[in-house]
Formats: sequence, C-alpha cells, structure tokens
Amino acid sequence: MKHTVHLVEDAALDMTGIARYIAERDSMERALSVLAKIESLCDGLEESPSRGNYPPELHKMGITHFREIRFTPYRIIHEIVDEKVFVHCILDGRRDMQSLLRRRLLR
Repeated sequence: MKHTVHLVEDAALDMTGIARYIAERDSMERALSVLAKIESLCDGLEESPSRGNYPPELHKMGITHFREIRFTPYRIIHEIVDEKVFVHCILDGRRDMQSLLRRRLLR
C-alpha cells in the first residue's frame, strides 16, 4: 500500500537551512546533491514508511510513534498516521537532539 508523504512546514524550513548552510560553506552543487538525497529518502517513505528506527531520545521516554531514517549526519524524523507519512523535521544529528526533538515534536 502506498502512503502519501507530507513535508510539514518545519521540515521544509529545515531543508532550506541545510541547503543554505552547505552552499555557503561548500558549494551550491553539493547543497543540491544533499537535498536530492534527502528528497529521495523522503519519497521512499511512500513504499516503506516503517523503515528506520525509533529516535533513541524519544524511545527512552516511551514515545514510539515517531520513526527516523538517517543520511549522516542528517536525521529525518517522521510519523505514520493511517496512509499518510508526515516528515516533521530534518536535523543535523550532531546537534543537541534531545532538546531539539522535545521542542519540535513534544510541544
């Protein structure tokens, strides 16, 4: 069964920030390459929404309705609701993930 994938506003802003950061510090070509890979991973959630694992920071708190897939160093956090997949955030895993996830997902 195919799911529909929805990029929530925060995740879209994350992608813009990632692209801007890479373009400023490396090149626009590299930024576009990273974005294409992230988009491909998000699109793949249509067919395999349950792949990946539970974000450990949330799993420790007993929260298991979010999943993540990784494209190091990025972590794509998503939630499956019926036949829909909501990509909530795309974050650099080198940051303070506990605080970020708590602020972004558990408000």
